[in-house]
Amino acid sequence: MAVKTLFVDPSRCIGCRACEAACRECDSHKGESMVMVDFIDRTWTVATQPTVCMHCEDPVAPCAQVCPVMAILITPEGVVQQADPSRCIACRNCVYACPFGVPKMDVEAKLMKKCNLCYDRTSQGLQPWCAQACPTQALWYGDFEDFTAQRRGRAVSRTVFGDQEVRTRVYHVLPEDRPALDVGKLLEEARAEVGGPAPAREEAWIV
Repeated sequence: MAVKTLFVDPSRCIGCRACEAACRECDSHKGESMVMVDFIDRTWTVATQPTVCMHCEDPVAPCAQVCPVMAILITPEGVVQQADPSRCIACRNCVYACPFGVPKMDVEAKLMKKCNLCYDRTSQGLQPWCAQACPTQALWYGDFEDFTAQRRGRAVSRTVFGDQEVRTRVYHVLPEDRPALDVGKLLEEARAEVGGPAPAREEAWIV
């Protein structure tokens, strides 16, 4: 059976924040959004990027690995849940460990919160709220086969942070010739395009 997940396509994001508004309707964190629409670089561009939990697979959920009380559980489908309120001790280990900067620490509630892929909906075959509300399908929900048949761009589950590579359940959509997202190289390319400091390394952007 094909596994459905989120596909994040920043080239389609218009910064409307409909995903954030829809996320607030999720019953597990009513009134608070676990999706963040980020500005890439306000100095040079109006481009925006929806940021969601990437549900890391390899290494398996760094946030869960560093939790000393096993408050962060992973479903059989690979969905990394937000912290269990009965276990979370608000140590913030998960916040520091996440390479994507996703977990939020609710200081008042002493609880880590994050996207759980609307598990109450997706476990019943429904779309996550964010994907359902996105008018441009910058957040798209489906399986890999459906994506390749219906959408343009290359869906990748590899993100490179310097010497560390993370494979995720959620996909980023990149141009066809780029098999992985190298965050460091992306920043260097962006700076070079606007006349910033020259890249410090000579390796290819693609890995």
